[in-house]
Amino acid sequence: VQLQASGGGLVQAGGSLRLSCAASGLTLSRYNMGWFRQAPGKEREFVARISNSGVTTYYADSVKGRFTVSRDSGKNTVYLQMNSLKPEDTAVYYCSASGLWTSLPSLFGYWGSGTLVTVSS
Repeated sequence: VQLQASGGGLVQAGGSLRLSCAASGLTLSRYNMGWFRQAPGKEREFVARISNSGVTTYYADSVKGRFTVSRDSGKNTVYLQMNSLKPEDTAVYYCSASGLWTSLPSLFGYWGSGTLVTVSS
């Protein structure tokens, strides 16, 4: 089982990035998917999640209105579109899978390798 996040990079404040999370050995449509991030010296924090059906989404207040989570079951991939990026969005971003509808990292059983997003001011 492997989740691989990609799409990170360096972007100026106000810019956009789209992160992808591809899976192998795991059918993502069976799971609720979450995006989390961890900045240097800080704890991992919840960013966004999407239900296994793709119908329901939920966002942290800090990204609401700027980030959009989506999924493509045919490609077994989940996305995080990030617009109007701010320097405080700088972090390593991780995707994860859970059988529960939750924002708690401890309840996500599968984690991908992270992708670094750096937003310059």
